Amino acid sequence: MQSVQTLAERISRISVSSTMKVAADADKLRREGKDVVDFGAGEPDFPTPENVKQAAIDAVNGNFTKYTPAGGTEELKQAICEYHAKNYGTAYTTKECIVTVGGKHAIFGLTQALLDPGDECIIPVPYWVTYKDVVNFAGGKCVFVETDEDKGFDLKASMIEKAITPKTKMIMLNSPSNPSGAAFDRAELNKIVAIAKDRGIWVITDECYDRFLYDEQPYSLATPALKDTVIVAGSLSKTYSMTGWRIGFVLAPAAIISGINKLQSHSTSNPTSIAQKAAVEALRGPQDSVSMMLGEFRKRRDYVIGRLRAMPGVKVQVPQGAFYAYPNVSAAYKNGITNSLQFSEQLLAEEFVAVVPGEAFGTNEHIRISYATSMKELERGLDRLARFIAARV
Repeated sequence: MQSVQTLAERISRISVSSTMKVAADADKLRREGKDVVDFGAGEPDFPTPENVKQAAIDAVNGNFTKYTPAGGTEELKQAICEYHAKNYGTAYTTKECIVTVGGKHAIFGLTQALLDPGDECIIPVPYWVTYKDVVNFAGGKCVFVETDEDKGFDLKASMIEKAITPKTKMIMLNSPSNPSGAAFDRAELNKIVAIAKDRGIWVITDECYDRFLYDEQPYSLATPALKDTVIVAGSLSKTYSMTGWRIGFVLAPAAIISGINKLQSHSTSNPTSIAQKAAVEALRGPQDSVSMMLGEFRKRRDYVIGRLRAMPGVKVQVPQGAFYAYPNVSAAYKNGITNSLQFSEQLLAEEFVAVVPGEAFGTNEHIRISYATSMKELERGLDRLARFIAARV
């Protein structure tokens, strides 16, 4: 008789989130009384804006605590469409919008709705850890395209075009990028979209960090003329420091939205009603918190890059967006360290600094450092990292 503990085969296609594992390992050490500096967190350290919190309180006091439609309230979907139209000139209707339980849920729903077994999804490297696993879970095949690290993890349309086969169904783009902070050249991105449109391939633009660009105005690959090619996966988590509220969204043709809604109705049901009311206020209310965070992230970025470039053997590109540095630390792969996972584990064990190994993002020479933390913690953690690297280089 087959053991009742045997897991379904599809579960074996996915791995535990490396970013979540780092957070758990760091938390365990803290509970043991260790002084941990955590550079693993992929979330702003700022509080959710007061007006957003108050909207949630008002929702509770107003007893807005029941089920909503599985795909979100009409009010929030309208707010999302208006927000995207105002910022990026798009023209989505609420039938072309679904509210999800965070940005990760949006990506999961899209891969489930669009990929059949054997379909290929092109993903630039380094990539956000979840892309690979959700494509694999859907039965799809990841086709990885290496970006040019020496040119700031640059991506060219020609790189993507070479990877296209008759089985290509989807291209996953994230600019600015997690983990590298790279913002791909807009002209090249437009060429990629043109190639995809010509060949009937979907382009998923993950806009999780769209408002956190340091040297250019935010933009979207989506336009009214490209609804048959470009799909938007969005999130309020980073933009409004609402990571725990779990509100994301998809903007896509109505048939795709309907498909995701079917899946959502049998899995999560609706996103939390209270969080949806808060999200409406975030999108329609004052936006000054966004520029405040971006200004602070810029200061921290400049400090972190300066410190990293002063460390022997370390190479690092300047992030153009998001709030991550992605240094190449392979020069310190000595004394039993042969990869980024071992580097990260020893750094945590010896210096109590938590970083995410590059293996999670498809490279072996890097670590991801989140500078979404205070200057005091950045100073303490980088002092420890410098000591750890100096002992090996």
